[in-house]
Amino acid sequence: MELLQNSIGDQVLVELKGKKKIKGKLRGYDQHLNLILEDAEEISTDPETGDQIIEVVKTVIVRGDNVVIVSPPPK
Repeated sequence: MELLQNSIGDQVLVELKGKKKIKGKLRGYDQHLNLILEDAEEISTDPETGDQIIEVVKTVIVRGDNVVIVSPPPK
């Protein structure tokens, strides 16, 4: 949890169940790994072409049950 605390205000990449990813600034989290991301983008892959699809979602609350990986920014 210290790693998440140190990442507040920084860009993180969150991998979700269903192979979706969300990239955004981490604004907060709780003990259940529910995350609040601002200036976020949802990144998914088109199954037919394999192309990445990026959708801007601004502010999003991600339920911790769906989180597979949280990747903090490189230091």
